[in-house]
Amino acid sequence: MLVFNTIESLQKHISELPKRTSIGFVPTMGALHKGHLSLIKKAEKQNKITVVSIFVNPTQFDNAEDLVNYPKTIEKDLKLLQSVNCSIAFIPSVKEIYNENIYSESFDFGGIENEMEGKFRKGHFNGVATIVKRLFEIVKPTKAYFGKKDFQQLQIIKKLVEIKKIPVKIKGCAIFREPDGLAMSSRNTRLTKEQREAAPFIYKILKKAKKKFGTKNADTVIEWVEKKFKKHPILDLEYFLIANEDTLQSVNKKDNNKKQRAFIAVYAGKIRLIDNLSLN
Repeated sequence: MLVFNTIESLQKHISELPKRTSIGFVPTMGALHKGHLSLIKKAEKQNKITVVSIFVNPTQFDNAEDLVNYPKTIEKDLKLLQSVNCSIAFIPSVKEIYNENIYSESFDFGGIENEMEGKFRKGHFNGVATIVKRLFEIVKPTKAYFGKKDFQQLQIIKKLVEIKKIPVKIKGCAIFREPDGLAMSSRNTRLTKEQREAAPFIYKILKKAKKKFGTKNADTVIEWVEKKFKKHPILDLEYFLIANEDTLQSVNKKDNNKKQRAFIAVYAGKIRLIDNLSLN
């Protein structure tokens, strides 16, 4: 596995590859887990080489404390990348990416950036789109892979590629879960033992909500979910809603002809956990 820290060295290597070499790309913020590895394995199957970036992007954090506390495990990450035969790791500094000007571009994604996460994390998706666009410009991948746990982010990136006419195929990959159902996330490592034991409740609620939505409207299901979390001693619900997958607009009734999904955000102490589940 090759490791590059500068844009120049990475691009030099890529430029020396045979023409039409397919490049798979998995952008990450490090603290890698099996969910990341599943994306990398998929990229490796579908491309000649795979580039994995590790970069904790400051412009997508609306909470400065969250940025400071985000887990950083570079040595462990590199060993994991080697274990799945990753071709290239790209680990730039903040200065390498942003020079001396750390800022977010402003994007118009037709309103989907204002739903769900956009309501609770001001400027988050401008930060996400800024770094993803920048990384696409650097790596010039054939295909890029993103997990569906961050489903709204996935839709934003698809829109970004469409708006900016970036020649890359975006691949959404299934949520990778722990045996108890908790969606894998780098933030899970920050949970206390008590919080970690409580966290699978989120997925259990999603599965029950899916069953209820078959016979009840969304308002009734939302009310039921809110009551369940009000009684929970450890987990605090930030939001739960049911929306159309494409528009991310809330829906009230089940429609088997349209893709619908339940979305949830929950706090375990100061740790924010998100998840979602297809309802079709």
